[in-house]
Amino acid sequence: MMKKLIMTGIAMMTIAIFSCSEDTTTVGNTLTNDVDKFVITSDTFNITTRSIVADSVLSRSSYSYLGRMKDPETGSYISANYTTQFTVLEDEDYFIDKDSLLSFDEDGNVLADSCFINLVVQSYTGDSLAAMKMTMTEMAKPIQENQFYYTNFDPEAKDYLRKDGIVKKKMYSIADLTLSDSLRNLRRNGSLYETIRIPLNDPYTDKNGITYNNYGTYIMRKFYEHPEYFKSSQVFARNVCPGFYFQTVDGLGQIAEILYTQIEVNYHYKLDSLILLDEETFNGTEEVLQTNLFSSDIENIKRLAANESHTYLKAPEGIFTEITLPIEEIKSGHETDTIASAKIVFRRMNNTSDLSDVILQEPQNLLMIARDSLYSFFEERNLPNNKTSYLATYSSSKNSYTFSNISGLINHMYARRGKDANWNKAVLVPVQVTTTSASATSTTTTVASVNNELRMTSVRLVGGSKNQHEPVRISIVYNKNNK
Repeated sequence: MMKKLIMTGIAMMTIAIFSCSEDTTTVGNTLTNDVDKFVITSDTFNITTRSIVADSVLSRSSYSYLGRMKDPETGSYISANYTTQFTVLEDEDYFIDKDSLLSFDEDGNVLADSCFINLVVQSYTGDSLAAMKMTMTEMAKPIQENQFYYTNFDPEAKDYLRKDGIVKKKMYSIADLTLSDSLRNLRRNGSLYETIRIPLNDPYTDKNGITYNNYGTYIMRKFYEHPEYFKSSQVFARNVCPGFYFQTVDGLGQIAEILYTQIEVNYHYKLDSLILLDEETFNGTEEVLQTNLFSSDIENIKRLAANESHTYLKAPEGIFTEITLPIEEIKSGHETDTIASAKIVFRRMNNTSDLSDVILQEPQNLLMIARDSLYSFFEERNLPNNKTSYLATYSSSKNSYTFSNISGLINHMYARRGKDANWNKAVLVPVQVTTTSASATSTTTTVASVNNELRMTSVRLVGGSKNQHEPVRISIVYNKNNK
């Protein structure tokens, strides 16, 4: 019986073998993806780089800047000043019912107890103990909306300041030595923000010639007399507070990064038998119009950028690195091939002095942008699209910035070849990147905004026409269809 079963199995195997096609030339084609029909090749090409100077950059930022420092690389003094308007939320009741207030003058008009302008400091560059002096000036009118303001915009020269309004001078240092050790330690470890506090408790006369005992009283009376002025930030700026200009007038050694500027109005009110103290605040943040003004010696900046043995990236002065890509050489003989990968690594060189290492940090984020989109990218609030714009982050372990794949930019340039003088050029720009995170089953991070870097940063990169190091190269991987 077992012998019959064995013979039957052999017969079935024989039939199965001979029922298959004898043509084996296509064996494997039906089992593989089309990608396996490509031949993968690679090549490297030298690229040329140089430093270019922008006399200003778009001043849009998440932060405002105030102070003065000496750049150890250029020897120039960099001054930072800013203007801000204030945010008003729609349908917000900013002050309690008038009948609950406790402070009135002899005519029955409401009074605020006190008012302050608070500059809340996010971080700083330089010496926290440096003694600085600033002037805060009331704006005569709000800076116009729907325009682009660059870091050379001077509100004083453009006649935006009120000549008979509030002018306050303030001496300050970031490390407030009048605070207790415990409070200074909280601020040092980031648990509590540093705050520059400017009192506005002197009599204030508005543009209509009406005098109030302090600026907070002016704000409160405007609210009760014209609540419609508090319906939007734009209406508030036109009718109540056009904003303030903060200008560095003395001191050296520190530039503060201001997280937000705040109007604080304090008053007492009654609740049943209780007497309570309350405060109302209006914040100047990136949601309203802010401008940053930076001034420095442009001739010293140009001399630094003229050094051809390397290239620079500097903020806020605006030294960028321009890249010329050998597009036609890359595509020569590969016109119908697919560029699977195009990688460039920009290596950081050491700073020229120990002082530069202490004061000037390298920018953390770089934007590579097609030369013809350098200004429109920021003006239109664009985000990196991995076609004409890319982001890279500084790697301290590798001492470099890596753009892993700019194949889309190469294709874009090749399609535009010869159409203008900058068709094959891109620019590296230091940027501030804001991200948002969403978490469901996992956390994802999304780039929300990209703005010009306005903090004091600098880095030297290998490159330039007289580069004495290994050349800057782009590594290309091609996929050639082998059908």
